[in-house]
Amino acid sequence: MLLSPPNCFSSLRRIQTPTTTTRLFSVAPVSTSNSLSVTRWNRPLCKASFITDSDSFEVGRLIGSYEFMNITSYAGFQSGTDSEYSSGDLGRLKVQDVGEGSVKIRLYEGRVSQGPLRGTPVVFKVYPGQRAGGNEADMMAANELNAHAFLQNSSKGICQNLAVLLGGFETKTGEQWLAFRNDGKYSAADYAKVTSEKVSKLLSLGENVSWNRFEQAETIKRRRYFVIKMLQGLFKGLAYMHDHERLHQSLGPASIVLNTIVERDAVYLVPRLRDLAFSVDIRYSNLEEGLGSFSEGLWRRATSAGAFTALEKRAFGIADDIYEAGLLFAYLAFVPFCEAGIIDSLSLQRLLESTFQLDLGAAREYCLADDRLLDGVAFLDLGDGAGWELLQAMLNPDFRKRPIAEAVLNHRFMNAAVL
Repeated sequence: MLLSPPNCFSSLRRIQTPTTTTRLFSVAPVSTSNSLSVTRWNRPLCKASFITDSDSFEVGRLIGSYEFMNITSYAGFQSGTDSEYSSGDLGRLKVQDVGEGSVKIRLYEGRVSQGPLRGTPVVFKVYPGQRAGGNEADMMAANELNAHAFLQNSSKGICQNLAVLLGGFETKTGEQWLAFRNDGKYSAADYAKVTSEKVSKLLSLGENVSWNRFEQAETIKRRRYFVIKMLQGLFKGLAYMHDHERLHQSLGPASIVLNTIVERDAVYLVPRLRDLAFSVDIRYSNLEEGLGSFSEGLWRRATSAGAFTALEKRAFGIADDIYEAGLLFAYLAFVPFCEAGIIDSLSLQRLLESTFQLDLGAAREYCLADDRLLDGVAFLDLGDGAGWELLQAMLNPDFRKRPIAEAVLNHRFMNAAVL
């Protein structure tokens, strides 16, 4: 059966009278998937088509799971003209209240077993049913499917820097299985973790490591090029989304999937944005009618920032994505160049927002005083401080002054000429 969105449905909830009940095939024995009872979606056919017959997929091994954090508060610093900062601040910035989210996502390997895409490897993203995840899980799955359907239905073709949804199905227990083309098993978070661990290992060897200056310089140069290539993919995907009236609203290290984390293979690197469960439709018709399951908080913040009209709200939403991308930019500028555990995304965000109130000049001076952060500083210093200049623009407290994604791509720091 083929399903075509957009606007052909508003939810993926199981229909009352299923047309067929079947069982999933399993590539390798897994705990439950080889006997999973499913319900096929019974939906009208429209323009763009997804594979929705469960018999068209084979499910392999469980490859991971994750859930969303609810950060309710954190212990920030009182900033002022007479504040003093030390390298110990990094650790204390991590003090916060973090609660587990109610929606736990599972990931499985698999492949398409029938039809013209037979043999295509896929990654299944499994949303829990209402019993385990409540209505929120259903809304997230429906929103993610709608977002991909809309973006993949563009007359401009599918963007190379966005994950590709091939289809999916729903089980009798209400689980939503979304099948994405497997374009890589790594994320930007994986890359940062592996790379920082390499830095730690080299430093732990001390004088025993055979490490000449030329080799060290080449390694750093490859790392810088890899990170810039990753950032280019991020902003190409984001520019495509914004051009097609969609916000991402969930940008982070785990939301960029990579086809390689080998820095020598950077020329083959293709970063892709994923995790569109919180994507927001910013077409004017939606803004005027106030539609959207996950946009209430965004529009409240827009109103607080002085954005009242549909045009102003749209501009605020785009700028909000740019701000999140700026925090991700900062993460990629520091974590892969530092020892493991020195800094993470949350502590870096607290450092920039709470300690330095988004004053990147002051943040740079602070980082210069900590030898563990010097390689990150040197990266952003390229091109006479081009990285700091771009980061400051993206994190500008005034949303009206932040650049759009296309402008970020055209900045001198992003064209790799600074290398």
